[in-house]
Amino acid sequence: MLQGKVLVAQGGGPTAVINQSLVGAVLESRRVPSVDRVYGAYHGVRGIINEDFLDLTRETTHNLERVANTPCSALGSTRDKPDDKYCTEIFRVLRAHGIETFFYIGGNDSSDTLRILAEQAKAADYPLNAVHIPKTIDNDLMVNDHTPGFPSAARFVALAFAGANLDNRALPGVYVAVVMGRHAGFLTAASALGRKFSDDGPHLIYVPERVFDLDKFVKDVQAVYDQYGRCIVAVSEGVHDASGQPIITKLAKDVEKDAHGNVQLSGSGALADLLTDYIKSHTKITRVRGDTLGYLQRSFLGVVSDVDQNEAREVGEKAVQYAHFGDTAGVHSGSVTIHRTGFYSVEYHLTPLSEIAAKTKVMPDEFITAEGNNVTDQFLFYLRPLLGSGMPEQARLRLNKVPTILK
Repeated sequence: MLQGKVLVAQGGGPTAVINQSLVGAVLESRRVPSVDRVYGAYHGVRGIINEDFLDLTRETTHNLERVANTPCSALGSTRDKPDDKYCTEIFRVLRAHGIETFFYIGGNDSSDTLRILAEQAKAADYPLNAVHIPKTIDNDLMVNDHTPGFPSAARFVALAFAGANLDNRALPGVYVAVVMGRHAGFLTAASALGRKFSDDGPHLIYVPERVFDLDKFVKDVQAVYDQYGRCIVAVSEGVHDASGQPIITKLAKDVEKDAHGNVQLSGSGALADLLTDYIKSHTKITRVRGDTLGYLQRSFLGVVSDVDQNEAREVGEKAVQYAHFGDTAGVHSGSVTIHRTGFYSVEYHLTPLSEIAAKTKVMPDEFITAEGNNVTDQFLFYLRPLLGSGMPEQARLRLNKVPTILK
């Protein structure tokens, strides 16, 4: 049962709809008579350790609704990845403040934090409801059909490539754009939804679920260029060779690493530049350009899927309902998961944290072509309903050419 004090936090990379989940959890919690206070941890688990809390009970509903429609993490976020010792400190703060329900909005690492906390609370016989609210643009959470944040980011990627395709058709050449996705290629694959005509780009799509071979890559680019006189390429930041070595480390002399020792794939244009240089040095194509979509994918203002907004709100509300009433088996802790039904509708379940925590979902084989450089119709059918309504139209002039006179 939901009672006393409730805590909400946001972790990991921001999304365009993460605040819908926050506001859904806050407002639904405030409707429960037995809830005294709803707190927000400022900058995720780091905020809990520092006892940096906001009293969201005192926030107006009007302003919360405005925040819900604003991209990025209103409570701030963190990249801290708590281990047992870190979680012990979190648990100590939760007990000191009498917090018996913790909603953590985040991805794989956030769910693992809740798993550890739930185990510590059980061992200490402390009545803690630990509920994970899913979020990630990578779409890589197990059990879920898809995750809030991904559809809006996918909409942005599709539209970005649609625009790049129009530009590239007007001034032909090779264009390479790198998209986020260390282990899962869902977001890069979303670039395919920007295509309308048979010769539209991206003509080549490379995801981490397949081995990336530089020689084959150049041959693919040359073949498309020979066919269309141009070529657009979408590449996941996490593409790697047969040994698992990231391509960026094979091409770059110096590679940055993040706080956890992982190769820094996001936040720079290195891979795009390296791939364009490789194309130039291994072909006779002269006009080759590269981009990295970078952080723009995550929280771009105004490019939001209405489907994503609605579902992000609902997972926040369902988290509160599960914490208060439990699921059909009477379980109050777990991860809220999204399940597709029919052509397109969803239902929500409460899934054990152990099935989500520290695991990664990747694109299924049926979403990737046999050649490994494009996506199938099955992926297009999967993604299209998630992008929401009002996708921009594209049109072309019909080539009713006038006969030449002098030639």
